Amino acid sequence: MISLITGRKGSGKTKKLIELTNAAVESTKGNVICIEQGTQLRTNINYRARLIDSNEYKIKGYEVFFGFLAGISAGDNDITDIFIDATLRIGGRNYDDLCKFLGDIDELDALKDKNIVFTISADDEELPKEIFDICKKL
Repeated sequence: MISLITGRKGSGKTKKLIELTNAAVESTKGNVICIEQGTQLRTNINYRARLIDSNEYKIKGYEVFFGFLAGISAGDNDITDIFIDATLRIGGRNYDDLCKFLGDIDELDALKDKNIVFTISADDEELPKEIFDICKKL
């Protein structure tokens, strides 16, 4: 299931993502992954979650991002939750590409049984309506 946390900068998206990540760590019997750009969340995320800095792996653009998520999933069958902060900074601000990326994530069998949450720094009205056919809003 894909979920989105949307809103402008300063609207509390990252704080909500941190809360959801830490709650998942406490409730799941599987592995929790949190992907960010940079290392701002290091002190806020429970140490039992795997925190990944997208810059370390040179993730830029949605095609590379998709491959990275597929690879993570292929490498660890015990992942139950994936949380991604700063989605537009990692993938880009092209909303059509974002929509295709989310559709591809939704169609990939290896990711279907995982709870995936993205933060998107944009208001709902800015995003294509098709995105909300694929994803639920938190």
